[in-house]
Amino acid sequence: MRFFLPSLTFPAIRRAMFFAAALVTLSTAPRTFAQASPQVKRTVLLRHDAPAPGFEAVLVRVELPVGGREGRHTHPGLLLIYVEEGTLTLEYEGKPSTDYKTGDSVIVEAGKVHEGINKGNTPIKAIATFVIPKGATLTTQVK
Repeated sequence: MRFFLPSLTFPAIRRAMFFAAALVTLSTAPRTFAQASPQVKRTVLLRHDAPAPGFEAVLVRVELPVGGREGRHTHPGLLLIYVEEGTLTLEYEGKPSTDYKTGDSVIVEAGKVHEGINKGNTPIKAIATFVIPKGATLTTQVK
């Protein structure tokens, strides 16, 4: 018995078999892909014009999961942080690394490179208040 497939050429059949074999190989291979690190979640709760002309205050809820890092970054204005839950490790340009526990507050000056890290075993929840030039980007990542 002979099969006749007029619309498929030999190279097309060979390509289809190659892709099918590759798909089977990839779908059964052990998963060795790097998993993404836990990400910080920022939720803007309020934006309001500040009394100083050209500035605004932005209130943000920050959540940092266990093992999470913000990445080194800066802000264009003053940042005030209140830790609601967990322990925030703050690496701050020109200062020693410091841990801030539930109920602690910290100020980060405009333009200073810093990074919040969760080295603990519970998620961090914090409230951050930014006083920045109106319309400015809240965060700028630094390499």
